[in-house]
Formats: sequence, structure tokens, C-alpha cells
Amino acid sequence: MFLRPPHLLLVMAGVASALAGQSGSAAPGAAAASPPAAQAPPAATLTPEMRGDIFMARKRYQDAIDVYQAASSKDPVLWNKTGIAYNQLPNQLDQARKAYQQAVKLKPDYAEAINNLGTVYYAKKSYRRAISYYQKAIKLAPDDPRSASFYLNLGIAFFARKQYDQCAEANQTALKLDPEVFERRGGFGTTLENRDIAERARYHYIMAKLYAKSGRGDLAMQYLRKAIEECFKEKDKLNKDPEFAGMRDLPEFKEMLDSEKCVQ
Repeated sequence: MFLRPPHLLLVMAGVASALAGQSGSAAPGAAAASPPAAQAPPAATLTPEMRGDIFMARKRYQDAIDVYQAASSKDPVLWNKTGIAYNQLPNQLDQARKAYQQAVKLKPDYAEAINNLGTVYYAKKSYRRAISYYQKAIKLAPDDPRSASFYLNLGIAFFARKQYDQCAEANQTALKLDPEVFERRGGFGTTLENRDIAERARYHYIMAKLYAKSGRGDLAMQYLRKAIEECFKEKDKLNKDPEFAGMRDLPEFKEMLDSEKCVQ
């Protein structure tokens, strides 16, 4: 799990607008007299970074790498983006790690690159080392909303080590910093795909408790259903855990308690 450049789509939008402005066709009914070509606004000039970002958006990762690396070798942002591009390619984790390390060498307080180093070690199943990098990134910006993703990654790494309480604590902090961080990340299919069904059920139950505690009953129910469908083995907790106290009288909650739906 890695951080994509947050402004990538904005760059694409700017480029799209620039290209649209280059069209030479006139709308039907337009006045015959048009401004001379010399007075038209100049076409946008794409920087190497913008070109690389466009390649990233088109999933042409090797092309993006080539463009980033041909630009300034002293720019930590380009090194971080190079690492992100390598992260998308198969069997290139070591190249991604080297790119992130170069970014941090140039900018020692580069929290995003430090976090991304953690994702490399997580992918290598070196969870303890991943946790160390996530915590270093968090230390640089503990209360900044951008750290929500760092805390999310930290929670997933704790979960991989079966440190469930620490996972829940990290997830809670992520949600506090950015209430939409989990939903914006688009679920946890890749994160959980190598876990057995019991582990997936446990993670979804942790998420249900988190959302119930924050008063977001709809999402709590959504994650509870996932946990039940994945054969969560401790259904009695639904009647005991205080996070669900305000939901127990809901018909859908009672129905779920009685449900035998379980996909092995």
C-alpha cells in the first residue's frame, strides 16, 4: 500500500484543459471574425514531472520512470514518484526501495517517502520494519491530516503481526484525522487477499467497532455484515462490546445476529 501523488489528477485536469484550448474548430453559428492566431493564449508547457504524472495516470509506469529519471536527480519529489512507479511494476520492490531512499537522502524529513519505504517492507512481509518506517513518518507530522494514511498503513501492519489492539488504536487515529480515509482508499482487498477467512472476518469486525464508536452506524453495519458472512466466530461479542450498545435495538442488527449466512 503506497501513497499516490495527491495532485496527480489535478495535473491531468490542467493538461486536459490546455489541450482542449488548442482545438481549432468553431462552434456552429460563431461569428465570422475571430481573433488572430497570434493573440491566442499560448499552449501549456508540460514539465517533465507533469509528463511523468500523465504516464502514471495512463498506467505506463516504465515511461513515467524514464521521464522522472531524465529530469533533475536532485529533486526528492521525483525520486519518490519514481519509487511509486516501480512499486506498480512486478518484481521491482528493490528498485522502489532505492528510489525512496534517495528521496529521503535528499530530504530527510520527507514523510511521504519514509511511509513509502514502509510499504516496501510490508510487501516483503517484514512487518516489524514496516511499522518502524510508518512510525517515523507519523512522528514528522503526527496531527496532520496527511498522516491519516500513515496511521492506516500502521494499523494494517499491526494486524499482520496479530497485534489487534494496536491495529484498532492506529485505525482510530487515522479516522480521527480523516473521517473518509478508509472509504477513500477503496477497501482492503489487496491487503487481506492473502489472509484466511477468519483473519478477514476479524479485521472487518475491528472496522465495525471503529465506525460504531464514531457514530457511523451505516458503515458499522456494512463491516459487521462482511464479518458475519466471513464466519466471524465470536458473534456473542455483538451483545457484549459497548460500541454496539446503540445499535442492538435496530431490526437489521437483530436480524444479523440471527443470520446463519456464512461463506466458507
